[in-house]
Amino acid sequence: MEPLRSVNVTRYIEPLREGGSLPAIVEADDDFMYVLKFRGAGQGVKALIAEIIGGLIAKELGLKMPEMVLAHLDEAFGRTEPDEEIQDLLKFSVGLNLGIHYLSGSITYDPVVKKIDDLLASKIVWLDCLLLNVDRTARNTNLLWWHNELWLIDHGASLYFHHSWNNWMELATKPFSRVSDHVLLTQASELEKVNADFSKILTPQKIGEIVDLIPEEWLLEDHPFLSIQEHRTAYKTFLNTRMQHAHQFIKSAQDARSTII
Repeated sequence: MEPLRSVNVTRYIEPLREGGSLPAIVEADDDFMYVLKFRGAGQGVKALIAEIIGGLIAKELGLKMPEMVLAHLDEAFGRTEPDEEIQDLLKFSVGLNLGIHYLSGSITYDPVVKKIDDLLASKIVWLDCLLLNVDRTARNTNLLWWHNELWLIDHGASLYFHHSWNNWMELATKPFSRVSDHVLLTQASELEKVNADFSKILTPQKIGEIVDLIPEEWLLEDHPFLSIQEHRTAYKTFLNTRMQHAHQFIKSAQDARSTII
């Protein structure tokens, strides 16, 4: 698997105030614009790790996901920013952050206005069950409609256990308790087929390649493990165990769906 490209942030354009972690639209030295997710935001590098794992798995499974890049932020950015909140965020985010290609002209997906096919809905529900993604609800779909296609964004709320690593192996084998809130659950009628197809793609080797792309410096912060390698291994173990118990979260999703249709 190809490593993520690296860019240098050259211009801060504007904050995205609707995001709880105050991401921003920026320009980089490759002349592209990105939504920058800051390491200095409330959830820290854990959210960036979840973004990389979730985004790369989504892309590997054939879902539409904007390109992610490792974005370097120079300490000079915070010096001239008049907003104190943004100034602090920039100061605490000097170094390596995550940029997600800005889909200019995209609109937030509204399932009431436009329906997608059941197979695509099932793929997205399956992915979010795997990742324990609590943030794909009717209130906040984290789905964009761009060039007549559905694009996934914002996986930072996935893998929520890694903020404490409590009971993480137990969680790996359990259903996704928040699946009933998923914005696409009513359309997810093809979960068995999706699981059969995705199990052939998301192999232990592929999971290992994805986790190995997490930058080392993000793995140094706030964890209970003895080494970076042990930290990586924990993510791999969680995801592989979750794959082995996929029938658990599939049945739970099917049961939840049957109660609301």
